Amino acid sequence: MFDTLTDSFTNAIKKIRFHDDEKALTKALTELKKNLLKADVNFKVVKELLQKVQLRTKEKGIGKDQFLEALRTSLTELLEVGGNKGFVFAPNPPTTILMTGLQGSGKTTTTGKLATYLKNKQKKVLIVAADLQRLAAVEQLRQISTQIEVELYEDESTKSPVEVVKAAIEYANSKIFDVILIDTAGRLAIDDALMNELEDVKKAASPDEIFYVADSLTGQDAIKTATTFKEKIGIDGVILSKYDGDSKGGVALGLSSQVQVPLRFIGNGEKMEDLEVFLPERIVNRLMGYGDIEGLAEKTADVIDEKQAKKLSKKIQKGKFNYNDFLEQMESMKKMGSMSSIMGMIPGMSSMSKAIKDFDFENSSELKNIKAMVSSMTKKEREEPDLINNSRKQRIAAGCGLTIVEINRMIKQFKNAGKMAKKFSGKNGMKQLQSMMGGMGGAGGMTGLPR
Repeated sequence: MFDTLTDSFTNAIKKIRFHDDEKALTKALTELKKNLLKADVNFKVVKELLQKVQLRTKEKGIGKDQFLEALRTSLTELLEVGGNKGFVFAPNPPTTILMTGLQGSGKTTTTGKLATYLKNKQKKVLIVAADLQRLAAVEQLRQISTQIEVELYEDESTKSPVEVVKAAIEYANSKIFDVILIDTAGRLAIDDALMNELEDVKKAASPDEIFYVADSLTGQDAIKTATTFKEKIGIDGVILSKYDGDSKGGVALGLSSQVQVPLRFIGNGEKMEDLEVFLPERIVNRLMGYGDIEGLAEKTADVIDEKQAKKLSKKIQKGKFNYNDFLEQMESMKKMGSMSSIMGMIPGMSSMSKAIKDFDFENSSELKNIKAMVSSMTKKEREEPDLINNSRKQRIAAGCGLTIVEINRMIKQFKNAGKMAKKFSGKNGMKQLQSMMGGMGGAGGMTGLPR
């Protein structure tokens, strides 16, 4: 997700890693400036960042480590803007959120993504279809809410979004929802009609917070429109949509400081699960190649039941990991979002995210073949993999349309995965895994950047 920006820092480090003089620092700062501007970071933001990095590096003594620490501190400072981080629940439910933005910004899709994020946290969510301007908006929400299995409140008998919102809030209170997400109308451009309607809906909803969905593909214009919405209607946070399609990515660095509103989430893929919380310190860690183990742990906790995980761990230790368990894990992984975003959270693995950018759990041909193979097995074969002999393999291959060679290869992969899982499931295994992770980056230095 942050490949271009991380490359910017990598190129700057190369200029200073073998030297500790003023000339090397100047070269590093020049390289950083060139790359950040190329990545579409606002020039004022770049200027302020470079001044702080230069000052802090000189204070500590010029060198690679001092430069890295100055860069890390200055980046965190740049992204830290007063206000809530991530999603904050109101003291008394339901928490009401007004979703605002221009047409085409991805507002309706982002509403679905936010609902998915909250649902994975075991929250009962109601989506309200209050965008009555765009003809397809309500139908789009119907499809999304059906897909993610979240309730939708709509009313086709009225053209008044205020009436819809008032009725929806009354309904939500009677049914005990945790969160209400109100999808409001947008326009192709900011105008008085849009702002007047939003002001009326705001009064009717009395929202706990207002989120503005900004299209990252519009670059610096996203910052301008977010600023206008803040001035006209008031916003408490920005969600940056379509970030996976932005090859530059610099808008994320300057948005918070320029709008003076915290960036709360980033949409980084087409799936409903592809929405990430924007927490400055964690994001800086990822930009610098340190990964985000806390974020990965939270993602995992949202989709994996703790009791089931313990049960599975015991099965693995006893060597009883079977094909049913394997399919369950595949389904859980799909809920975690794109593979490249997961890899970006693992220390030392951020550089691999480029190589697997297009990998998709759901549409991967390899995983489809595995599911087809398992589906062609009997119940007993799934539960007891050792039963599968040559004659059974032939029957399975015929049932799923694969060759014996492909079946043998996938069975071998499954057995190897089981062995590795068993190796790392015990206490000693966890120590080995932690040691590996540490060696890849954590405390050992700047993972992903030149040493």
